[in-house]
Amino acid sequence: MAENMYTITITVQAEQQLQEIVKYIASELKAPKAALRLLNEMESSISSLSQFPNRGTLTEEEPWRSSGIRKMPVKNFLIYFCIDEENSTVQITAVICGKREQLKQLSKMNME
Repeated sequence: MAENMYTITITVQAEQQLQEIVKYIASELKAPKAALRLLNEMESSISSLSQFPNRGTLTEEEPWRSSGIRKMPVKNFLIYFCIDEENSTVQITAVICGKREQLKQLSKMNME
């Protein structure tokens, strides 16, 4: 029997963060191929959540932990997301560089 597939949505903020990361690596670090590889890897990790939404771990930080915010590492980045079991959706809420101050970045996270 096939597993339930989850629909993946991505917030505008998370989409912008992803674009900024790729743009930064491609132009500032002058590594367009690395930027493309990272984008592909992030997209495939995000896609994998449609089958394995519980793949990530709950974030330790409150109040996000209580809200069910999970995180999944991809290279030096963390992809934050939440699962809506009732509607079988996974929403990507943020993509943050692992080296950045996580709490500060999480506090800016928009859930819409």
